[in-house]
Amino acid sequence: MLDDINILKQRDPWNILDVAGLQYMQAKFSIDVENGDHDNRDIKSIILVGMGGSSLATLIAKDWLKSESTLPIEILRSYDLPSYVGYNTLVIINSFSGDTEETVSCLTQARNNNAQIAIISAGGELIKQSIDNQIAHIKLDVDLESHNSAARMFVVYDLCAIIAILSHFNIVQAVKLSEITDLYEWLRGESLKWASNVPTIDNYAKQLALKAVGKTAIFYGGDLTSPLAYKWKISWNENAKNLAFWNTLPEFNHNEMLGWASHPVEKPFAVFDLVSNLEHPQVLKRFKLTDRFLSGLRPKSTTINLIGESIIAQLLWGCILADFTSIYLAILNGVNPIQTNLIEKFKQNLK
Repeated sequence: MLDDINILKQRDPWNILDVAGLQYMQAKFSIDVENGDHDNRDIKSIILVGMGGSSLATLIAKDWLKSESTLPIEILRSYDLPSYVGYNTLVIINSFSGDTEETVSCLTQARNNNAQIAIISAGGELIKQSIDNQIAHIKLDVDLESHNSAARMFVVYDLCAIIAILSHFNIVQAVKLSEITDLYEWLRGESLKWASNVPTIDNYAKQLALKAVGKTAIFYGGDLTSPLAYKWKISWNENAKNLAFWNTLPEFNHNEMLGWASHPVEKPFAVFDLVSNLEHPQVLKRFKLTDRFLSGLRPKSTTINLIGESIIAQLLWGCILADFTSIYLAILNGVNPIQTNLIEKFKQNLK
């Protein structure tokens, strides 16, 4: 089925596979910080606010920078900022649409607490307030009315914007952004390997989708790859309309591991381990031991060995592969990979 071009066109009417294949281009998208003047205050803590797909890049940024930034970075995915937020806190508010109610709530609180604020969005209320109140912001050059505009498909662009903001406020060096832009050609070459015209026998993304069809997927990452495990879970949910779960090692070995111990192996799960060769040696050992100790108690895991010379290369490689694989799974499931009507209806009813 996945090698039948007519079926692919029928079940992916808006060519989301092509959108996935062009994500590498986001590494070189133009990024400008508008209303960028600031008072050079002493920033002592950073909060990254974002929901759903808009939280993916924040999670990657935090993990990527944790060995370099001396400032505490907190991820917030809710309505209320912590009580410590004040003059010396940089609050970066990230919402693709600009109308996500949790992020708008956090913006109001950040302004009330006189925090240093920066906004990343493609439009909506957040951009309006940025312009009206001279708040530093990056406006993502994305057409929100387009049918293929989804936050989960713009992780590379979003990540570049976060790094640009952090550089603007002297939290990280500007050269950090070049570590992403330098991956442009390499990511392009890797993406071509997963394109729709590449047959299943040579297409890793199609092969992974076939392993998961009809099953509930569970994704496991390590310390370095936990944001990627979450990305695969989101892509499974939103693209393939498939239930999925995720967790990280070593935490998994302290609790969830026992959850597999009392059920037969013949259950409809597909287990995927997202493994980086740059992980702590003990984490890598845990992946191997876990599979051995749970042999016969759960389906054997499929190891996805991340490719790339740096952790950021591996994470972005894994993000694009997640989208390709989950879109192929959507095609196998017979669902439209881009539509999220249930979520949109839910948001409307919240209002």
